[in-house]
Amino acid sequence: MIAGKIMLMSGAETHRVEDTMHRMARAFGVESAQVHATPTGINFSTGVAEMNSFLRISKRPTDLNKIAEVNKISRRVTAGELDMDEAYVLLREIELAAPGYTPWVQIVAAALVSGCFAIMFKGEWVDFLPACLAGGLGFVVMFYMDRLLEIRFLAEFFAAFVIGVSSYLFVSNGFGMELSKVIIGAVMPLVPGLHITNAIRDLVAGHLISGISKGIEATLTAFAIGAGVSLIFAFV
Repeated sequence: MIAGKIMLMSGAETHRVEDTMHRMARAFGVESAQVHATPTGINFSTGVAEMNSFLRISKRPTDLNKIAEVNKISRRVTAGELDMDEAYVLLREIELAAPGYTPWVQIVAAALVSGCFAIMFKGEWVDFLPACLAGGLGFVVMFYMDRLLEIRFLAEFFAAFVIGVSSYLFVSNGFGMELSKVIIGAVMPLVPGLHITNAIRDLVAGHLISGISKGIEATLTAFAIGAGVSLIFAFV
């Protein structure tokens, strides 16, 4: 359950979560384990007629490093290198570990990525720095609004709105050339690429509920970003 919780809260696909839990259960002698994972919860029992355990998942930030660490432990368990107590201790360490990157490192990375995307979408080099600043500012708003409101879609809406306002102010004052390229580059760190990928992978794997729910989540996120950016043009 801890392994599944860590993976699901770190952005793993539901079919990968179920597969990992099944493999670990079989390695510990549970042959008929029943696992059902969705984006918001995990159901697990050691048998068809056994008592069911449920774990609610409310936050799903992206931390691919934790997924990789859980996979390493799973492989060691399957190979017989770890017993249950040793695996539990290692998983608890991963669960309690701080994110691999501090908020400010993420903000700086988002800013640099924004500028690079502006150039990749055929923007001019004069648009690089405005896109960096707008993207970094938008990521700061998204990061702290998510903590304040605890509603991801609203946080992304306000972040996109700030990106639109700042990009317009930059370009209208001569700091940048193409408004569209600055905005496109700045919003890219907010785009739910991982959710779209996971939705498709879950659908292909036959996890229809998880795939559809993640697809809807990605669609709502894209709508929030688009609405936030377009709102500035209603007043220009």
